Amino acid sequence: MRLHTLEITAFGPFADTVKVDFDRLGADGLFLLHGDTGAGKTTVLDAVAFALYGRVPGARNEGKRLLSDHAPVGSVPQVTLEATISGRRLKLVRSPEFSRPKKRGSGSIVENAKATLTWLDGRGENLSRIPDIGDEINRLMGMSADQFFQVVLLPQGEFAKFLRAENDERGKLLERLFDTKKFVSVEAWFDEKKKASTSALADREQAVQVLLARVETAAGLEVGAEAHPLEWSRKLLAEAQDGRDLANGVLEKSKAAAAEAHRVLGVAERTADLVRRRDRARAEIIALDEGSADLALIADELATAARAQPVSVISQDSDAVQRVVASALALAEKAVTQYSAHGGPDIFGGGVWPPRDGERDAVLAQVRDWRDEIVRLDSVAEQARIADSAESEIGTLSARHAAMAARTEGIARERAQLPEQLSSAASELADAQRCEASLPGLRTAYAAAADRAAAAHEIGRARVKAEAMRATVLDARDVHQAARGRWLDRVHTRIEGMAAELAGSLKPGDACQVCGSPEHPAPAQPGTDTVTEADVEKAAVRERAAEGALTVVLEQESALALEIDRLIARGGDGDVTELEVAREHAQSTLESAQSKADQAASVAARVAELSGRDNALEQESAALATEAATVVERISALTLRAREIRAAIVSAAGEDSSISARRARFETWATAATTASEARDDAARAQARAVELSTKLVDAALSAGFESAPAALAAVRTPARIVAIEAEVSRARDRGVAARSVLDDPDVAATADVATVDVEGPGLAARECTAAVNEAVAAASLAENRVADLERLNGQLEKAYEAIAPQRARHDELAALADVIAGKGQNSRKMSLRSYVLASRLEEVALSASVRLRRMSGGRYEFVHSDEAGSRGRRGGLGLDIRDDFTGVVRSAKTLSGGESFLASLSLALGLADVVAAESGGVVLDTMFIDEGFGTLDADTLDSVMGVLDELRDGGRVVGIVSHVDEMRQRIPSRLHVIRGRAGSSVEVIAG
Repeated sequence: MRLHTLEITAFGPFADTVKVDFDRLGADGLFLLHGDTGAGKTTVLDAVAFALYGRVPGARNEGKRLLSDHAPVGSVPQVTLEATISGRRLKLVRSPEFSRPKKRGSGSIVENAKATLTWLDGRGENLSRIPDIGDEINRLMGMSADQFFQVVLLPQGEFAKFLRAENDERGKLLERLFDTKKFVSVEAWFDEKKKASTSALADREQAVQVLLARVETAAGLEVGAEAHPLEWSRKLLAEAQDGRDLANGVLEKSKAAAAEAHRVLGVAERTADLVRRRDRARAEIIALDEGSADLALIADELATAARAQPVSVISQDSDAVQRVVASALALAEKAVTQYSAHGGPDIFGGGVWPPRDGERDAVLAQVRDWRDEIVRLDSVAEQARIADSAESEIGTLSARHAAMAARTEGIARERAQLPEQLSSAASELADAQRCEASLPGLRTAYAAAADRAAAAHEIGRARVKAEAMRATVLDARDVHQAARGRWLDRVHTRIEGMAAELAGSLKPGDACQVCGSPEHPAPAQPGTDTVTEADVEKAAVRERAAEGALTVVLEQESALALEIDRLIARGGDGDVTELEVAREHAQSTLESAQSKADQAASVAARVAELSGRDNALEQESAALATEAATVVERISALTLRAREIRAAIVSAAGEDSSISARRARFETWATAATTASEARDDAARAQARAVELSTKLVDAALSAGFESAPAALAAVRTPARIVAIEAEVSRARDRGVAARSVLDDPDVAATADVATVDVEGPGLAARECTAAVNEAVAAASLAENRVADLERLNGQLEKAYEAIAPQRARHDELAALADVIAGKGQNSRKMSLRSYVLASRLEEVALSASVRLRRMSGGRYEFVHSDEAGSRGRRGGLGLDIRDDFTGVVRSAKTLSGGESFLASLSLALGLADVVAAESGGVVLDTMFIDEGFGTLDADTLDSVMGVLDELRDGGRVVGIVSHVDEMRQRIPSRLHVIRGRAGSSVEVIAG
């Protein structure tokens, strides 16, 4: 995007029309926008934003007061912008909503916002609808208004606030700039899957009962038969197995006859095959003898390559080790740096290389000391958990003791009622199951009947309302016509009575307001009906009120007509009584069946429970008495133990705030020190291995009979070539061996005098026997299928309960994953998927901003992004701190001075601009503005900042600096001076 010209009229502090030529002002890529406080520097940027998006940044947009207070009455605020966006040159003209005085009478009226878009390149249709213009600008810019305000109009104070903000506040800004809707959809998708899995698990448990009914049906039993379904299924399976065994006996006899026929056929076919093999082997030996010379040459090449192969392997190992050495050294340096960052004591001599003698033993000794302290702290922490558990158990046991006493009394009452309850529950279960099967059809029938009946009632009321509304419309129209007639009469009478009103105000000797004469020979006399201006205004108010009332009732009449058409489409045009009777009947049937079906599961469970309830209650009563005594004794022991443990924990934390904080510090040091020590050991071993392999490479080449290692490597052949040679030699050898093996076979040798063999006769006999076997196989297969079906149904019934367990495990896994994606459950960072995406974007911003911050701070500062969870369950991933290279310490951005905060804020703003531009499809931002903040910088720092700003204008970009600092005028020759005045502000363009 490149700005060309901007015209501002009656907008903000600008009363008259001012014009800014950005092409001239930004000719060298950098210009200064300066002026007194309140002159209107920021208003120039607001005008650019308003021309593009129809709104201004921040709280100024909420005021909705853009018309200049300095402008003459009746002025129209307007902004005109010419710019090139995405290669298209266009002209935007916008006027905001504003109030102006009425042309007649007192008061004011509101003028609506207006806008036009004109294509100056002559391509495309010009636009005048505000929504269409907004869509086209968003498409060309590739970013929303909020993104434009942050990326192109870098606002004063906003990024300092962003720099010091908490995670939640920083996240709100990032969500405005980066679209996370698709990731919110993913979170919703997982939530829906979790709900569906919960429902499916409930259905699966119900399916066990359905499977039991299917087995009973397959067994030919009615519900309530004496035989148990599993026992009956096993009996049916045994009968089917007997039938299968009989069919298998017939099959075995058929197979024996077929085997003999095929044996005879096999002898004939074997003899014919031996003759064919003999002839092929003789031809193969002749062909091999003709190619023996070429085979000898490639065999020698293969032998030389085999001697060179070990040398090649050592060479590859040597190259790999060299790469390992470089990687190991880098890892060792990184590990030592990370250890130092955690604040541990210096045990690596400042990372000097190679390691000092005894360094490894000293590190291991220090780590052992830390680990011993961790073990001691873990023991103390475990005792704390034991105390917590004991106190929790005391509360549970106390409640349990009270519950046991109440339960003992209830058991006696329950045992007396069992026989009658069991008989009643069995009868109720059978009725509930029949009703449950009929529910889907009944619901459908009731919904249709209820909708038709409701529509019939509504259409009657609607038609009554429509008839009444027609009368209301006629009355309202009469009222409006009468009010309009009275208003016209008042106007006419008022005009006629004005002369008399003027004459009535005259006094002797006063000049007439019409002719100016001091003499009044025949003043006009008032009529019998005098009308004042107030009377006319009252009549006009009544006429407008009547017109408004008429409009309202006309709209209501149209809405009622549409409602009646909709009710007819729902079937409500039938007889109301018949439809209501049908609805009541369907409702009664459904409610009766639903009520019984709702009780099916609970009744079935009650039947099963009551069947063995008496013995269980007797055993439970005895167990409760024993358990009550045990509980009292356990409560006493736990109380004493908890008090002893709490007294031992107080002194364990030492100088740290808690046991966990002390343990975390030692654990961090021990882990980082171990990692760094191992990395340095790995690097030292890798260097030694590299030297060893270099020597081994030369020795291996000489041992293999080559003059040097390069000579040996030249003799190496590719695996593909070696495989090809070996394959060719092997094929020739195998062909010769195979051919001679065939001729040496006694069976083949026995056919030396055989010419042909007849196999047709034995083949016919074998086919006839095979047909008989196929018939027996079909009969056996039918019997086997019957057995398989019964085994499958029986197995499904037995495994149904086992099948529920894996589904429950899958549900738990899905639920846990959905919770992690939503930032709950085992998600230790409390980051939802949307927050994770925002954290990734912030990391990109930090990397981009650090490049400029290092430049402007002389290499001292850079941003550090943290994805740690926030305190008290706040979402993580949006932490942003500063690393000070002078001290090596990572600290909060809130500790920066005013000038340092400005450098960090400016770097952050430019970094965010880069990332948002890339997010918007790599939009080229040829013009951008930076608003205020330079007054906090010293001369050297200002030089560094100006160097970064000079880099921004590389490639033709224009950068506008908004500032009131005097030194900036000396550094930037091209300036736009905003001049404040009592009658409004003006601008002066000073081109360098």
